[in-house]
Amino acid sequence: MATFSKKISKIGVYTSGGDAPGMNAAIRAVVRVGIAQKLEVFGIHSGYIGMVDNIIQPLQLRDMANVIQRGGTILKTARSTEFMKPEGRAKAAANLKAAGIDALVCIGGDGSFRGAHALWEEHQIPVVGVPGTIDNDIYGSDKTIGFDTAVNTALEAIDRIRDTAASHDRLFIVEVMGRNSGFIASHVGLAGGAEEIFTPDGLTTVEKAIDHIKEGIARGKTSSILITAEGQKPGRAYDLADSIRKKSGMDAKVSILGHQQRGGSPTAADRILASRMGAAAVDSLLKGQCDIMIGTEGERLVTVPLDLVTKTEKKTQIDLISLANLLAT
Repeated sequence: MATFSKKISKIGVYTSGGDAPGMNAAIRAVVRVGIAQKLEVFGIHSGYIGMVDNIIQPLQLRDMANVIQRGGTILKTARSTEFMKPEGRAKAAANLKAAGIDALVCIGGDGSFRGAHALWEEHQIPVVGVPGTIDNDIYGSDKTIGFDTAVNTALEAIDRIRDTAASHDRLFIVEVMGRNSGFIASHVGLAGGAEEIFTPDGLTTVEKAIDHIKEGIARGKTSSILITAEGQKPGRAYDLADSIRKKSGMDAKVSILGHQQRGGSPTAADRILASRMGAAAVDSLLKGQCDIMIGTEGERLVTVPLDLVTKTEKKTQIDLISLANLLAT
């Protein structure tokens, strides 16, 4: 954790990377807690693009009315190739300093935190991160903003698909988001009673899944649900279905849930988590703490150095997948 001694009077808040339900609740907390502490708060639009292009505007209490229940992000989000270059970061830092902004709250994922860490390292602009991503793949925090909503959105869809699977005695492969992360897949798989869960960790194989399905059929099971994380690109479920057909002759229907998992009104859990984290981020800056992320250990909020967050991989919970397999027998 880094520290700074400068007294702050103006802070900026921005969202970066993929949107996640609950980001607006975090923005709301930053703005209202900041103003309650006699700070001026500025919103930076479209993440680092807004920082580089100087799209910065003051936020007032009234601007936060009726946003806590909205999905997405009212500040918009985008990825900036210009900010990835040193000259782009220098331009962003100059804009922030010209606007009189003393410190920042970054709401986003690991790529966003790498940018935040660079702003501190290269230009001594204090930043505190708030983890906002449905993938839940940020090291140093048990939960990230948006994860609970994404899991519940996917679970509702899977429950509906299971009705059809049972009615037609079918095998379904449901693809959830996650890219390099298996957290949505493992949680949804356990909660949805999936027969097998495929994650980027490669904890299972097509052959194991086929054996598992055949064992179920031998016991009288007439339908099955397999869950897979999308991997590097959407469509992995089709590859799995084709492999299962070639190796076993079984036909598998595919359902790719896609970006609906990112949208929608955040759950109560995500609204509460986002509110706590946003408030804690402002408190940390007021204490002179920066280059950190606000994370969770159980129900407790903790601070984790951004350098550690961006360099350490968060592992999928293997025990959840093992339990899901056991309970699906």
